[in-house]
Amino acid sequence: MDTWITAVQAIWAFIMGACIGSFLNVVIYRIPAGRSLLHPPSHCPACQTQLKPHDNVPVLGWLWLRGRCRYCQVQISPRYPLIEGATGLLFVGVALRFSGWVPIIGFCLFVSWLIALSFIDLDTLTLPNSLTQSGLVAGLVFQGVVGSLENPSTLDGLAPALMSGIAGAGVGIWLFTLVSLAGSLALGQTAMGGGDAKLAAMLGAWLGWQHLLLASFLACALGAAVGGGAIALRLISRRQPIPFGPFLALAAILTLFFGDALLAGYRSIFFPSF
Repeated sequence: MDTWITAVQAIWAFIMGACIGSFLNVVIYRIPAGRSLLHPPSHCPACQTQLKPHDNVPVLGWLWLRGRCRYCQVQISPRYPLIEGATGLLFVGVALRFSGWVPIIGFCLFVSWLIALSFIDLDTLTLPNSLTQSGLVAGLVFQGVVGSLENPSTLDGLAPALMSGIAGAGVGIWLFTLVSLAGSLALGQTAMGGGDAKLAAMLGAWLGWQHLLLASFLACALGAAVGGGAIALRLISRRQPIPFGPFLALAAILTLFFGDALLAGYRSIFFPSF
């Protein structure tokens, strides 16, 4: 019985995630362009024809149309179904990893913010304030709700939870501001955009300062490995800017799922007596 319940939860989580992923495609395209998320309705960017509901079915719609617009036959980027599918799979991971509706819904929203910010950064080398700031506020609200549910009769749960989120946000923005300053002095050019510090603050609000530090380390390691490899292969030049937001987002997702185990392993190796 438990296996069936888990399977049903996973299926529903994937469907909901794919639908949210479809909306994230709109967010990724329209927010940098300064366009409304609601109007006009979904349409082909080439021929401007409004899409039918069956054309907008996440993942399957692209497959049915064989990756082309039904009306003008222009090719549709495979990135659309990939974002929908990836969001669905992450929602499944959250649903299986966490228990309780509040953590599941909260962390599904969190990964949705991360996906949108990652692809916007890849496309434009910017991290919109509207998303980083709203994500930070949502993280603090999430911390407060979780803390209140843990101790509903008093404020003993709310205050520490909010302080954890606020401390994480503060550590994030100050840490990456200092990293950006040090990198700029060392390289003689801007090393990191201001949006990265704001994204780090958002991550701190959701994850707390300890998990933020872990995510920051992982992001730097991933960025160094990918960037160094790309330079070694001469895919990019040393002075070419690389979006750091996707590395922060990937590191935050890894920390969300495996952070406790990684920190426990770190403590057992370096601080076995604690």
